[in-house]
Amino acid sequence: MAIALRKPEEIEKLRAANKIVGGALELLRANTKVGASLKELDAMAEDYIRSHGAKPSFKGLYGFPNAVCTSPNQVIIHGIPTDYRLQEGDIIGYDIGTELNGWYGDAAITVGVGEIDAQDEALIACAKNALYTAIDSIRDGMRFKELSEVLQSAIVDAGYLPLRDFCGHGIGKRPHEEPQIPNYLDGKAKAGPKIKNGMVFCIEPMICQKEAKPVILENGWDVISTDGLRGSHYEHTVAVINGKAEILSLA
Repeated sequence: MAIALRKPEEIEKLRAANKIVGGALELLRANTKVGASLKELDAMAEDYIRSHGAKPSFKGLYGFPNAVCTSPNQVIIHGIPTDYRLQEGDIIGYDIGTELNGWYGDAAITVGVGEIDAQDEALIACAKNALYTAIDSIRDGMRFKELSEVLQSAIVDAGYLPLRDFCGHGIGKRPHEEPQIPNYLDGKAKAGPKIKNGMVFCIEPMICQKEAKPVILENGWDVISTDGLRGSHYEHTVAVINGKAEILSLA
């Protein structure tokens, strides 16, 4: 497994691509309102990305048709934007990728529409808290499997389950690079490759309520859990600098 080590100037190029992702996500957060359609939100984010000189990297990637993965309610990840209009009490996940001068950005958030119930607040908080707990834990020399163990513990301790078969990943000159970073531990934590200064990767906890097995819907993209319950998703791109993780995908 060859995991790239980025030079400081390369990390800055990745930061530039990721800053646009962060700005697009904040734009969507601000416009997540009752009555907004998923296609309208997708178009809004694509316009923002292009206006900042970048390309929406998900559009056409593996055949995905849009700029943003819009994942409402039971859809945990990879939702295709439709004409569905947001309703009071919905939750919606947004996952956005960019490409700027050959370098890629990627991040995701889940937000509520209007007033949401305490159960959904806790579900969203689990994804966000797991993400930031994992980021805070990262140190030069730590193993990626130890990072997966941190993610799993944060999710399970909150009373939820990590979605199986999908994971975080490296990022750089391609949108998905080595390594794969599951949100759960398979095998022993003290095994496998180590995190090193200069590595850049995406951490993205995907949260299920009762069952962790994924189901891909008929459109070939939307992923739900076999439990049929709502899920949540958060993601940042981070770089390991001076022995710890720095978030690149902030607006």
